[in-house]
Amino acid sequence: METAKRRALRILRMVHEFHKQGYQRMRIEPGLSASGCSWRCAITPKSNILRSHGARLANQDDVVARYTSGQQNEYFGWEDAKTDTVQELAWKFASRFPVIVRCSLGDDWNYAGCYVKMLGYAEHGRFPVAYADWYEKPDPRFLPLDSGDSDLPMPPPGDADDPTWMR
Repeated sequence: METAKRRALRILRMVHEFHKQGYQRMRIEPGLSASGCSWRCAITPKSNILRSHGARLANQDDVVARYTSGQQNEYFGWEDAKTDTVQELAWKFASRFPVIVRCSLGDDWNYAGCYVKMLGYAEHGRFPVAYADWYEKPDPRFLPLDSGDSDLPMPPPGDADDPTWMR
């Protein structure tokens, strides 16, 4: 697996680490940059994920941590995380984004199960993509993968209503 994907996988595994510790309401919004060269991942609580799309943010500015593969191993822009393990990243994330972590506490077995399946795809180099400028409108039952067709079920809905501009 190429270096950029290994680093992105470390972010997904970090979120899984939180799920295992009882923070299953932690969600991701994965996507691709406009050029398609960088994979992006926003991390937020379920309260900031749309009811209409289980992998899209309701509010772009509220309780969101962002990673892009363009940051390489400076996860979330941190220069002190270049060689961190998944567990070390999780510890730093918890100390630097305490509101996201606190708001993510609680069970969400449906999402956690969906996440494990998605993580399996990512471990084989196929990453989830909830948005990309150049994608055709995907089948709403499935979360697209960067490698094309997907049978990965769409994550369960979040708790946020669609913004008024989307209605």
